[in-house]
Amino acid sequence: MARTYTRGFVTAALLAAGASVAVGLTGALTGPGFGFSLPSFGAISPAPLGATAGPLPVLQSAMPWLTAVPGGSQALRGKVVVVNFWTYSCINSLRALPYLRAWNERYAGKGLVVVGVHAPEFQFEHDADKVRLASTQLGIAYPNLQDNDYAVWRRFANEGWPGFYFIDAEGRVRGYRVGEGQYGEAEQFIRGLLAEAGQDLSGIPMAPIDGAGIEAEADWANLRSPETYLGYAKAQGFASPAGIKPDQSRDYAAATALSLNHWDIAGRWTLGREFARLDGDSGAIRFRFHARDAHLVLGGSGDGRPIRFRVTIDGVAPGEHRGVDVDADGWGEIKEDRLYQLVRQSGEVTSRTVSITFSRPGARAYAFTFG
Repeated sequence: MARTYTRGFVTAALLAAGASVAVGLTGALTGPGFGFSLPSFGAISPAPLGATAGPLPVLQSAMPWLTAVPGGSQALRGKVVVVNFWTYSCINSLRALPYLRAWNERYAGKGLVVVGVHAPEFQFEHDADKVRLASTQLGIAYPNLQDNDYAVWRRFANEGWPGFYFIDAEGRVRGYRVGEGQYGEAEQFIRGLLAEAGQDLSGIPMAPIDGAGIEAEADWANLRSPETYLGYAKAQGFASPAGIKPDQSRDYAAATALSLNHWDIAGRWTLGREFARLDGDSGAIRFRFHARDAHLVLGGSGDGRPIRFRVTIDGVAPGEHRGVDVDADGWGEIKEDRLYQLVRQSGEVTSRTVSITFSRPGARAYAFTFG
């Protein structure tokens, strides 16, 4: 199925291609079938094989809407629509948000509607209240649909996060792309669809769009570490002695040394299918990585109390290399189930070992991602 593509395939494709585009998409969407010839955009592909020919009816019948379309979903008719498949703990989805927000702000008055389709990867992302909270914290004001059972994903034949569908004012899918990068071409394509619909965009320049914090573009040239899951269903690179014991609460020990893109745990943990859960009073996770940024998807114990953690880099406090979710001494708190940025290297990017020590039982760790 299409959903076998995860966030990890984006990074893997980038590492393999050595490029700043997640997937090499080609194809010009021009010709007499559309009655209008847009310029050729290498970043934009035709709709995937098997995608619905009626995207608007699919959206109009879908539910629940976490943020409704103004005027109801029927109001999508006659609009140019950008549909974004995303999930809120996915770094690739998060880095796309500055562009989606900017397109919504620039072109909503010219007939563009941006629609988010939240298709969760982890179980906690099925919780509509958590998605609403994350959307508010991320400044997502455009309509957003919850797609827990992947019904909309399958009808669109989407292939990964983030996925983008470009629908013209006649309700036809005119373009598709999956993965990060080439946002300038995507915006030009949107402007072409709006111009085709009779909109005058002469007063709206294409100003640069830059993300900040977690949403900043990855340092692709220095990205040599892939997404790595800690749940045993997809775990790779585990280095603690004696290996993984699925679904068993047991004591684990740190490895003598970590090679690049390997990780270990110390303390009493249960390694489940989706996440590693700390069962002891304290415990630690280490990862040897090479990237500017290091993130970890974390969840709390479920009792509503924050869990404090401390990050060190090569055994010392991060200082100027701290991520946005820790202070210079490395302290942070798990308050919500989400992605936490632990490291942003300042200056030269080198291979590092990040260690995260937790203060009490119940912490859940899902996946490392990098940028």
